[in-house]
Amino acid sequence: MIEIMLVLGWLGLYAPMALGAIGSIIGCAIAGQAAIGAMLDTESGYGRYVGVSAMPSSQVIYGIVIMFTLNRPIAGDNAAGIFAIGLLSGFALLFSAVYQGQCCASAIHAAKAKPEIFGLSIAPAAIVEGFAVFAFIFALVISAGIAQAPV
Repeated sequence: MIEIMLVLGWLGLYAPMALGAIGSIIGCAIAGQAAIGAMLDTESGYGRYVGVSAMPSSQVIYGIVIMFTLNRPIAGDNAAGIFAIGLLSGFALLFSAVYQGQCCASAIHAAKAKPEIFGLSIAPAAIVEGFAVFAFIFALVISAGIAQAPV
């Protein structure tokens, strides 16, 4: 039983980084495809499209920081906490990156048709980013309460 707990602890340690990276890949791919399509239809604004399509990449950075925050010797006392925080924050980062990519794709489509609303069109993507920041901060705060395993 203790071996299973240790495996879950190790899984939880790396989950925020891995799930955040998967979400960032999917989100950037969704927004990047919209950016490429917009570039084919317009004669300017290419830098905006590329910049907006990179917005979902921040979730992998949050995941890396959470992983380093959770990094400590894994033992039976702290494995469940590391697993829960790592897995749940990782899923929050994954979903926020995917949905942020969809918001970015919509913003790119809107800015392509009506360039004067570009700034306003990225507001939904910023709101989704806010939820990723909430998950990030929550994971950092709650991880401070996880016991350090004896070395």
